[in-house]
Amino acid sequence: MRPPFKTVGIVGTGAMGRGIAQIAAQAGSQVRLFDANAVAAEKALESICAQWDKLVEKGRMDTVLATESKSRLLLAPAMEDLADCDLVIEAIVELLAVKKSLFSSLETVVSSQTVLASNTSSLSITAIAAGLKHPERFAGFHFFNPVPLMKVVEVIAGLRTDAGTCHALTEYARRMGHTPVLAQDTPGFIVNHAGRAYGTEALRIVSEGIADFATIDRILKDQVGFKLGPFELMDLTALDVSHPVMESVYRQYYEEPRYRPSVITAQRLAGGLLGRKTGEGFYRYVDGAAQVAEEVAAPAVAEMPPVWVSPRSARRSELLQLLKNLGAHIETGASPSMTALTLVAPLGFDITTVAVVERLDPARTVGIDMLIDDESTKRRVLATNPATRVDMRDAAHALFARDGKAVSVIRDSGGFVTQRVVAAIVNIASDICQQGICSPKDLEIAVNLGLGYPLGPLAMGNLYGPTNILEVLFNMQTVYGDPRYRPSPWLRRRGAIGLSLLHQEE
Repeated sequence: MRPPFKTVGIVGTGAMGRGIAQIAAQAGSQVRLFDANAVAAEKALESICAQWDKLVEKGRMDTVLATESKSRLLLAPAMEDLADCDLVIEAIVELLAVKKSLFSSLETVVSSQTVLASNTSSLSITAIAAGLKHPERFAGFHFFNPVPLMKVVEVIAGLRTDAGTCHALTEYARRMGHTPVLAQDTPGFIVNHAGRAYGTEALRIVSEGIADFATIDRILKDQVGFKLGPFELMDLTALDVSHPVMESVYRQYYEEPRYRPSVITAQRLAGGLLGRKTGEGFYRYVDGAAQVAEEVAAPAVAEMPPVWVSPRSARRSELLQLLKNLGAHIETGASPSMTALTLVAPLGFDITTVAVVERLDPARTVGIDMLIDDESTKRRVLATNPATRVDMRDAAHALFARDGKAVSVIRDSGGFVTQRVVAAIVNIASDICQQGICSPKDLEIAVNLGLGYPLGPLAMGNLYGPTNILEVLFNMQTVYGDPRYRPSPWLRRRGAIGLSLLHQEE
């Protein structure tokens, strides 16, 4: 099959430009590599050909396809050598003025029918195209690194982009073996917008002294199933990449509280603690392996106190059954005895507030996160309040570790780690739908392929319950008085009437 674009120009031969050139040549297009630095372009061509050789050696690519792909990849010594391209994709530095200058120059070289596309991850497509004579043939074509492996590409329409331009790029993405998703021209598009919640909420939790980096990573991996914790992920992507994106989205949304960056990453960026590539970030790396302190073992408790469970606890019946399975002596009175360990399982509220509201002795009160069914998790999370006695904390830890499941004990927190991060993810995703940035279907696809979450954010909301997510957000907003926990209208409508988040009225 003939590709939608017979001849494709790639401007910029860094990691992104190389990856796009590789899959474009594999898709059957004649590809021309151009870089203002001719040496960089030559090295890129050599690198791509070497990559094909490696794929052949590993049996992951046919020899004939590799040879044909090499024959389709050529250097363009000057911009004028892109004159007959059907499509030109830019993958240069993320500076608006530089990109605008490049496309102005390209318009004087290529035909009026040539499609122009930017691989920008954070700049406005409309702004880049503002000075063009033919903005209708310009669009965003945002790939992810490494391009051959990350199988999603965002196709972004600017205000004056013709629908046919996006359609052609969508078809071409499929030809290259990628899954296209359509996005409106908004800060962060889909993936970088939806991804704001994971790291930023985790950073807020650390800044409040609730838990350390490693504990938060363990909780989110073991309770929800994320492949990497937020701090492991930031170390992998490097703070010189992730922190500027946080700041960019925050500023472009006129300081929307949900996207507020953290002084923690700003300080570490300034100090050069960027992550794996510098040998130290949130973790220190030796021979590529993160150095992580061992978890604190469950304490030995000679005599276990009786346990009383608040009637307002989330999943109370499941919690009582769990306690029975663990061999706890459960009190069933209307209030706890003077010696009982008091368990609460709130959604969104901190343990101190629950103890005060329910008139419980805070010294004997410990919280447990029951947002997720215990059988579905690899870790239990407990939370103390400032007055919790050490013996009660240790008793709760020992009790819930009896069957060998990992237990984390954190300090007083509104909403626990998992509750806060999951609610933030679902809320921002719902707001993306509210704004009409993309369809719910494309949102789920983009997040699954672009971020590698265990579930799409809307599917996550469905699984844990829209009403539960709303309760966490409402209670967090009550406790903190912070607009960053304001529920999206899209989520509020669906949660309030019990509809699946994926159900569309419109």
